[in-house]
Amino acid sequence: MERYKILVCDDDKEIVEAIQVYLEQDGYQVLKAYDGVQALEIQQKEQIHLIIMDVMMPHMDGLEATMKLRKENRVPIILLSAKSEDKDKIRGLNLGADDYIVKPFSLMELKARVKSQLRRYMELGAFPQEVPENKHIYHTGGLWIDDERKQVTVDGEEVRLTPIDYKILLFLVQNAGKVFRINQIYESVWGSNAFDADNTVAVHIRRIREKIEINPKEPKYLKVVWGMGYRVEKLD
Repeated sequence: MERYKILVCDDDKEIVEAIQVYLEQDGYQVLKAYDGVQALEIQQKEQIHLIIMDVMMPHMDGLEATMKLRKENRVPIILLSAKSEDKDKIRGLNLGADDYIVKPFSLMELKARVKSQLRRYMELGAFPQEVPENKHIYHTGGLWIDDERKQVTVDGEEVRLTPIDYKILLFLVQNAGKVFRINQIYESVWGSNAFDADNTVAVHIRRIREKIEINPKEPKYLKVVWGMGYRVEKLD
């Protein structure tokens, strides 16, 4: 079994040490950083499978580091923050984070989130050895998904999505024409019971639209059905 590398970044060294000890008990290899600049430097040198990063840090905060990472990397990112307001969570997700945990948190909860994100990352073919043997291609109109290569194209142009965004879009395209409630989308993609999922799903839907639609305000593919949920149009 591969020993996954997890980068933990927080300016509070005690928090970093506590997370390191707890994750290493499960066999993970933990690399440490104390600001966003260090995190980016380590990520460029190492094959990182997941990043746990605090939002408030000196030199470069977690939000700016997340934004820079997302320009060229799909590695799962879990943000840690003392800010619990929805607007802070939405901002983090909009910048490309896959999960958001409010401090103080239990190490058991963090470990569960880590396992969940790594499992999805593997399922989406981020590791070459995990790519499925059978090729599956789905499309509607000019939107194509090659689920073997984990590649999304719109009118021939490749679109880069985060693992969660990809899984949401794949689920909806596989079921093109059907309307799904927010809770149904959340439970299918996250694999857990939906609790206060409206904002989380809405952020991801908005981000997907920005990538696949010519005009996100007048979407061709990913549409809202008011009072019911979302659907991807079934087009020839």
